[in-house]
Amino acid sequence: MDAVAFKDLLEQNYTWPSIYMFKFVCPASNENIAYLEGLFNSETSEIQIRQSSKGNFVSVTAKELMLSPDQVLERYAKVKEIPGLLSL
Repeated sequence: MDAVAFKDLLEQNYTWPSIYMFKFVCPASNENIAYLEGLFNSETSEIQIRQSSKGNFVSVTAKELMLSPDQVLERYAKVKEIPGLLSL
């Protein structure tokens, strides 16, 4: 889905500001986990990290107050830097 269509969906389905839930799966490495944790404010966001059964991947769920759809899109743009990351 392109950014414009995704932004339209966010505008239609949320009242801003809103708590938004991000979900990611990426290769398990300390660098990847630290980078993802660094994208979210540890004082105001709720972050859950789970390892896969074999330990090769981690799933990260983060809930944070977003002020606008643009802020959500900016966050997704930053996580694209992680090789092998899937946004759910």
